[in-house]
Amino acid sequence: MKILILSRNPKLYSTSRLFEAAQERGHDVEVVDFLKCYMVIEKGNPEIYYSGKKIEKVNAIIPRIGASRTFYGTAVVRQFEMMHVFSVNESQGIVRSRDKLRSMQILSRGGLGMPITAFASDPGDIKHLIEEVGGAPVVIKLLQGTQGIGVVLAETRKAAKSVMEAFYGVKANMLIQEFIKEAKSADIRALVIGGKVVGAMKRQGAEGEFRSNIHRGGTAEAVKLTRQERSTAVKAAKLLGLNVAGVDMLQSSTGPKIMEVNSSPGLEGIENATGIDIAGKIIEFIEENAHKRKMIKDKVRV
Repeated sequence: MKILILSRNPKLYSTSRLFEAAQERGHDVEVVDFLKCYMVIEKGNPEIYYSGKKIEKVNAIIPRIGASRTFYGTAVVRQFEMMHVFSVNESQGIVRSRDKLRSMQILSRGGLGMPITAFASDPGDIKHLIEEVGGAPVVIKLLQGTQGIGVVLAETRKAAKSVMEAFYGVKANMLIQEFIKEAKSADIRALVIGGKVVGAMKRQGAEGEFRSNIHRGGTAEAVKLTRQERSTAVKAAKLLGLNVAGVDMLQSSTGPKIMEVNSSPGLEGIENATGIDIAGKIIEFIEENAHKRKMIKDKVRV
């Protein structure tokens, strides 16, 4: 099987692990910088070129697209979809997950728990927004932030007002969320593949840091999920249309509350914490589902 990993850096842990896992299973695998791809859009004949050469006979792709490159990256994924190439995560699911506001709206409609969230464009609404999410402390998140960047904990109403006014001043879009005190600067990441949780870890923020991201000095250990946490993670991935997802949840007194769903979850933290071959499980998912896609295409041709 020919598999392409759409990634800008072949040396990244997740990219290299996926490459190794595919090779170990005997696949023809290549890392492709999607920004160096160009597309030719023609009636009935979609094409993609990489470094001047036409890409052909690809069975599956694994999108590893950074948040800042979502627009072009998902356009490339969409072109592969038009060529009937199986994608681990389809373009629409990636777009949904990258839009924090849209994803929260979708998850809310699906009945999943989440911190109370407010959104507005008028600075005059600041007082009401703070009240709606339960008052200070509040969490303020830039919509375009990743890995904990652009996330601020405002301990007081005055601090929250100052941060929000500053963000509004530079025309930045933000969410204001309820602070879940009982989570104690920790969260859970559940790794979902093909509608099943294959691994989970609990991340604890560094001392004095409310964000639990490993990139910001947090630590991680394997954790056993409750039935509710497991079903919440699976349903969240399904609602956003993701086959592979990292679902981040807070443990609260009223059950799991979703913070975010990642369409390109990092593998290093969860593989190290759990000892599970997550990359291998992603390749196994491709083997099963790309084969099904081929059978469907063959039937259509007949």
